[in-house]
Amino acid sequence: MSVYKWQGVSPRGEALKGEMEATSREAVIIRLRSQRIQPKANSIREKGKGLDYQIPLPSFGSPVKSQDVVVFTRQFATMIDAGLPIVQCLQILSAQAENPAFRKIIAEIKDDVESGTTLAEGIKKHPKVFGDLYSSMVSAGELGGILDTILVRLANYLEKAAKLKSKIKGAMIYPACIVSAAVLVTGILLVWVIPVFGEVFSSFGKALPAPTQFVINLSNFVISWVYYLALVPVIAFFAIRYAYGTEQGRVAIDRFLLKVPVFGELIRKTAVARFTRTMGTLLASGVPILDALRIVAKTSGNVLIEGALNAVADRISEGKTMVEPLAETKLFPSMVVQMIGVGEQTGALDAMLNKIAEFYEEEVDNAVQGLMKLMEPIMIGILGVVIGTIVIAMYMPMFDLISKIG
Repeated sequence: MSVYKWQGVSPRGEALKGEMEATSREAVIIRLRSQRIQPKANSIREKGKGLDYQIPLPSFGSPVKSQDVVVFTRQFATMIDAGLPIVQCLQILSAQAENPAFRKIIAEIKDDVESGTTLAEGIKKHPKVFGDLYSSMVSAGELGGILDTILVRLANYLEKAAKLKSKIKGAMIYPACIVSAAVLVTGILLVWVIPVFGEVFSSFGKALPAPTQFVINLSNFVISWVYYLALVPVIAFFAIRYAYGTEQGRVAIDRFLLKVPVFGELIRKTAVARFTRTMGTLLASGVPILDALRIVAKTSGNVLIEGALNAVADRISEGKTMVEPLAETKLFPSMVVQMIGVGEQTGALDAMLNKIAEFYEEEVDNAVQGLMKLMEPIMIGILGVVIGTIVIAMYMPMFDLISKIG
């Protein structure tokens, strides 16, 4: 039999580890469970094989994924509903977390709560993982004594937000792949194929048709400037990134995106869905409307919408209702403004916002599907025209030569 190293969690939430002699990993897991120890399957390995420690790899973006936060939130809500103390819940969740970075963050929050701070204050120290919306809702849940309910709402919101984000990414992937394929194929033709035809045509000693000469000239240009042309996308990326880092540049880019045909309408619908879903969730959780608007503004993803929502919050603080300043922004559809007005009058604004969110999330889904159906023939047509034009231009001298021979 072999010796296996293992890690697990005791019934009290304590992190345990040790060594065990067994015939297989499965036997280790079965024996640990019989001892009421919850094993961490990914950390059970045979002694003397593999690495006994994890090598930290560089991460791009946040090391904690949204799905990690959703699972954490749902498990946390279940434990709180079962009556477990917050510190014990965090200790168990920290020990069970597979992501090392997230495990460390949960442990730090547990230490903060043990030292006397509130859960919301501990969460606020990690804004890149949880954000203002998360900490504000947790704070409202602690004050109202409904933390388990708030955590369930948070998990539902995060799941729907992730689903909406994936739909938008899905709509962008297909056109990007087609454009990349078109650029790659065209580049190969211009750099390696066209020069061969050019050498053959030069032996004819006659003037070439205008389309053929244009393609050959384009090929010569690309070959001469290929390294500079390869830098154009990189330069454009950093230029846009720098411009977006400035206030004026960000306003100009976000305004342009809202006016782009087809995509602009999709961005607007996405913004409305995100605004109403987030606002409805915050209000239902007991967050004051002014605080909710400020939080929603930060999570809008568009500087124009962010400024408009902050302006709405300023007007509400002056005694106005939400409808009038929202309509003045001219960024939200009139139907949305009218339904929000009905929600204010009936005292069910949170429920109305959630209904609007459901409608616009479906609208986004339909818009994405329509965009995919529209982009597919357009992109294939563009790819066909570009490649077809190059091929026909190269064969035109041959057709002329064959007709003369005939």
